[in-house]
Amino acid sequence: MTGFATADPLFSNGVDLTVVLIVIGKTIAVFALLLLSVLMYIWFLRKVIARMQNRIGPDRAGPFGLLQTLADGIKLFFKEQSVPTTADRKIFYLAPYLSLLPAFLAFSIVPIGGLVTIAGHQTFLQLVDIPLGILLLLAMSGLGIYGVMLAGWASGSKYPLLGSVRASAQLLSYEAAFGLAIVGVLIQSNTLSTRAIVIKQGWTGVESIVNGWYWLPAIGALFVFLIAAVAETNHPPFDLVEAEQELTGGFFTEYTGIRFAIFYLAEFMNLITMSAIAVTLFFGGPSGPSLGFLAANGWFNVWVLPVFWFMSKVIVLLFLTVWLRATMPRLRYDQLMALGWKFLIEFAFIWVMITGVVVVAKEQDWSMWIVLPAVIAGGIAIGAVLYASVPKTTELLEEIK
Repeated sequence: MTGFATADPLFSNGVDLTVVLIVIGKTIAVFALLLLSVLMYIWFLRKVIARMQNRIGPDRAGPFGLLQTLADGIKLFFKEQSVPTTADRKIFYLAPYLSLLPAFLAFSIVPIGGLVTIAGHQTFLQLVDIPLGILLLLAMSGLGIYGVMLAGWASGSKYPLLGSVRASAQLLSYEAAFGLAIVGVLIQSNTLSTRAIVIKQGWTGVESIVNGWYWLPAIGALFVFLIAAVAETNHPPFDLVEAEQELTGGFFTEYTGIRFAIFYLAEFMNLITMSAIAVTLFFGGPSGPSLGFLAANGWFNVWVLPVFWFMSKVIVLLFLTVWLRATMPRLRYDQLMALGWKFLIEFAFIWVMITGVVVVAKEQDWSMWIVLPAVIAGGIAIGAVLYASVPKTTELLEEIK
């Protein structure tokens, strides 16, 4: 375990009972934070969309309707849980949890705060900081498809199967662009550790927003990341996986009760995790100004403010997802595939090449007056060649007989 989490000072003096209890406490705290975030996000989503549509939104359960999501969850918990006679029961039962687990594991590498002291042990406000954290993120992003795919297959019904096939194609189509967007950040940071990426975007003043955080030098990667992340979480306008008009409900058509709720929980948990990853990679994570009139190592500046800045940035991104849901129409399936394969992957490739050349030019102290026009011209030329090689809608495709 010490070798697995060498970056966290919690394990620097070995593992004893206190360290184990701290790890268990952090695990429970992170899971509870994610659950609470999902409850609050669903309430936030309903309220914001209601306001945009000139409605009141939930206002019956609890103050301002805050407990409406909890009430819905309790109702689903006591609903009858039916299983189709044609279903593969073991896989049918297992699939909802396979959707939930990758979202939680991906969130485990997200730095929520800075270095704190718990029971005399220093540790990061982060469940685990492994040197290859980004690779874990990519692995969990790929594993998330299995829960959806197995749910559709194990239901023994054609609509869930079609939904799961759509989900597989959609996630595979955008996985490449998602990975290339992250590479755009890794070229800037030169590390695979999420904690190290956040440290390199540390707060040194207001100028850090422009000069320190990676959103500007990796703005092309940010653009690709946001689109791919929304597509991978099946969020509108990419929610073709559960298109009601075409698939009745998608891969979880046959699910009822608490298992249905777990799929919804996994979907929103994935969305929150992706927003947290975006904040970590592009917006400095928990970095932000501290209160100068308080002690720099006081509990407020160490415990409260980093978490506050992190949550504030995540909430802004989540608001953008709500805005998308409320305003964007659902894409057609051919438009979804065309965006992913014909434009996003090509743009991500070109951006990675341009970024790599610019970073090397800075390290070698080459003249940017020559390098920048050259790489932009090269990027445009490569993009033109790629675009010309893509079949157009007016072209006749060869039919295979």
